[in-house]
Order: sequence, then structure tokens, then C-alpha cells
Amino acid sequence: MAADTIQLSVRNVRKSFAGTSRSVPVLDGLTFDIHERDFVSIIGPSGCGKTTVFNIVAGLIEADTGALIYRGAEIASLRGRGGDLMQKDLLFPWRTVLQNVLLGLEMRGVDRAAAVATAREHLAAFGLAGFENAYPKTLSGGMRQRVALIRTLIMNPDILLLDEPFSALDYQTRLYLEGVLKDAVERFGKTVVLVTHDIDEAVALSKRVVVLSGRPARVKAIHAIDIAEHSPIAARSDHRFSDYFHTLCDELDIQTQARP
Repeated sequence: MAADTIQLSVRNVRKSFAGTSRSVPVLDGLTFDIHERDFVSIIGPSGCGKTTVFNIVAGLIEADTGALIYRGAEIASLRGRGGDLMQKDLLFPWRTVLQNVLLGLEMRGVDRAAAVATAREHLAAFGLAGFENAYPKTLSGGMRQRVALIRTLIMNPDILLLDEPFSALDYQTRLYLEGVLKDAVERFGKTVVLVTHDIDEAVALSKRVVVLSGRPARVKAIHAIDIAEHSPIAARSDHRFSDYFHTLCDELDIQTQARP
């Protein structure tokens, strides 16, 4: 399937929430496309409604009006087609690493032996072989997020939906996990939608960046990111990185004193 084929269209989506005295509009006719095997980051001012977009696409809340078009057919949400990864890893503390990874396959009724074999392959591929019987409390934050990512990928979702999954981690760990994510996305041929407040991260990882306006949010701009470097660390050294970074800062009216 062609890389520029539209996989998901968000069309004229509106959402308001009840306030103390009146309804508060959050999304105002949001429209953008996600292509097959795209990596799209959604950025915008704090409180503009980025996570609301995520929640609507993921099926956690409903839009007031508008439509989601998936491969040509209107759908209510990506529930059943998308895999969610959020800031909190949401691992069950009473289950081991292997048991956490197996959870979705168990619910799907996959043969136990086949599920365990698949889980062990994923754990080895992500550098977690030997930690199958460890409990989440014994792992670092970065290791826990790797387990959460494996638990998401093992279900083979069509689209990965990421809501600031690395924002609670230290910078060194975030850089490492960005690389893990990029490798996984390319290995499994996944489409990614990333909600982030981190412009640096958006430029280093994305093929395109959707910029939202202040609330009520509309699409202010969509920028293609043309950086050939595979590694998110190497991408930050690309000569175009600084220009993209500052262009997006300008879109968000962020004043910068020096180029990164």
C-alpha cells in the first residue's frame, strides 16, 4: 500500500465540555489526515485539547460532531484497531513482566504456548530477556515503558496512539526509548500518532507535525519533516533540525534565545 494513502481522516471534529456556568468549547472543527505508515505528532499550546483529540480517536470519549474515516469507511473510533500507550505504563503490579505482556493475548484467547513464545521473542527483541519473572516495582521507569510498549505492539494494532509516553522520564532515558520506538515502528510497519508538548521530540521522530491553535483548537498548520537520519539522536544533529525546531516554536509563539 502506498505510503501516502490516507489511513485515517479526522473530519470537522468538535468537542465541548460542561463548565460551571456554560459549555467550554475545546475542539473547533478539527480536520487532518493520517497516512499509511505515517508518524504524525500533534503539538499545541498547553491546554489546547491535544489529549482530547487522542481520547476521541482512541474511543475514550465521543466527539460532539464530526467524523472519523478509516480506510474509506466512517467509524466511531479506533477501538479494536489502535494500540494506546500513555504517560503512565499502567502495568498490573501483581503480574510479572511476562504476565503483563500476555494480558491482551489471553483476553483474545490465543493459544497459551504460542502466546508465551511470541511474548518471549518480543521481550528479547527489546532487551528484556531474563526479566520475564520480574515484577514492575523492581524495574526502572524506562524498562516499565518498554514492557508497556511490548504489551501494545504484541496485539498488532493498525495504529499506535501515544499520549506523551516518555514525558515523565529523565532526558537520557527518553532519548533511548525514542530510539526503541523508532526501531519498533519500522520493524513492524506501524502508523503512529503521537501527542506531545515536546517540540524537540516531535521533530526528531515525526514525518509530519500537526500544529493546533489555542483553545478552541483548530489545525493551525501541518509541517512535513524531512530528516533522513533514522536515529532520533542523529536527527538532532541534522542541519535541518534547528530550522524545523524554530519554525514550530514560532507557530506556538515560543521565544527562543539560542538554537538547540
